[in-house]
Amino acid sequence: MKKYNVYGIGHALVDMEFLVEDSFLQNMELQKGSMMLVDEAQQKNLLQAVDNTKMHRSCGGSASNTMIGLAQFGGRGFHSCKVADDETGRFFAADMQKNRVENSLATTSHPGTTGKCLVLITPDAERTMCTHLGISETFSVENLSEEHLAQAEYLYIEGYLVSAPSTCDAAIQAAQMARKLGVKVALTFSDIFMIKLFREGMDKIIDDGLDLLFCNENEALEYTGKESLQGAAKELKKISKQYGLTLGAKGATLYDGTELISIPGVPTKAIDSNGAGDLFAGTFLYGITNGLDIQKAGELACKASSVLVTQYGARLQPGQANKIIGS
Repeated sequence: MKKYNVYGIGHALVDMEFLVEDSFLQNMELQKGSMMLVDEAQQKNLLQAVDNTKMHRSCGGSASNTMIGLAQFGGRGFHSCKVADDETGRFFAADMQKNRVENSLATTSHPGTTGKCLVLITPDAERTMCTHLGISETFSVENLSEEHLAQAEYLYIEGYLVSAPSTCDAAIQAAQMARKLGVKVALTFSDIFMIKLFREGMDKIIDDGLDLLFCNENEALEYTGKESLQGAAKELKKISKQYGLTLGAKGATLYDGTELISIPGVPTKAIDSNGAGDLFAGTFLYGITNGLDIQKAGELACKASSVLVTQYGARLQPGQANKIIGS
């Protein structure tokens, strides 16, 4: 048995969540529901604009959230990422350790600024993200650990890594390394804009095919160029042996390598969708590496995401994972 279920790579960010009205996004000229990269000065201006709003802070980044979700359900993971030797970086490292996700951050120290993600939540539960990657943008091949990757069942790659040359190259080489080691490769598209703006990098990660893909409806349509979800679902079979296509409140469509499986959504009242896709991936990966078939893993993942969106923050509260498994 492998030591780790999943070896994850992605941006190390600290999420700062604020509740705002739609008018705030309009005034700041932000596209609702998007993820945009901003420089440090732009992010500081936005933080000043929401200065009197209550904030929730936690370590984040797409892969980080997924690895924490995996660990909350009892999965075993190792996460390679990069933070600076500043207060934010130390907060990130401590929070990951608290959530039982192994990493090498305690033995590394880099000058610079740790990345932050400003998450703006509107009353309809939609999240708009303004991210300054900081030192995370310099994550490179040197930050990969072949030793830990070789001990994992899956490599999990965060699609946001395609946004910079250094991080994209690290993701491409990690996938190549995993294939040579016999480790399965899983990728999440992360965001429709990563496909639109950095399609070439995404294709290089996919290469001759993935073992597992995670995406939502908009990402599936954008990547495949199809106008219907049915057409996109068929096209995705060409690039991945299996996939989890999330459909928000409608649940998910899974592909097990042979047939499509429909997982119905769980009725709930959503107030914050931030991290729902990340948790779906983490829970799903836990399931398929701990004895569940793909349908049961998908049902568990949908159930977990349905709980997450009823509260603020990108992760489950302590004890919730056990309740979800037992329900």
